[in-house]
Amino acid sequence: MDCLFCKIVEGELPSTKVLENDKVLVFQNINPEAPVHVLIIPKKHIASMNDIQDEDSQLIGEMHQAAKEAAAKLGIAESGYRLINNCGPDGEQSVFHVHYHLMGGRRLGALTGISPAHT
Repeated sequence: MDCLFCKIVEGELPSTKVLENDKVLVFQNINPEAPVHVLIIPKKHIASMNDIQDEDSQLIGEMHQAAKEAAAKLGIAESGYRLINNCGPDGEQSVFHVHYHLMGGRRLGALTGISPAHT
């Protein structure tokens, strides 16, 4: 498999780890778009949110728990943060291994493509 994130999980590519357990890895984004910008990935390869199966529900919950723990560890839990998943080409997914972006460390701008009535 030629998956960038699987190679990071396997240690074939370097990463700056923030948190890790047997199912989830949190590491620094190499192209941060905020003062704090980490990626939260499952160690199991799942291409996108559309590929999550019923048996993956607990794993997704563990990813959310890792986001909470990473936000606290990185000092942004109180001030706030954004947790983003991009799914598919129109959602701007660039690595096809399901992941969340956890971003914070400053006041983040409004989301684009969403009308104010939906924010």
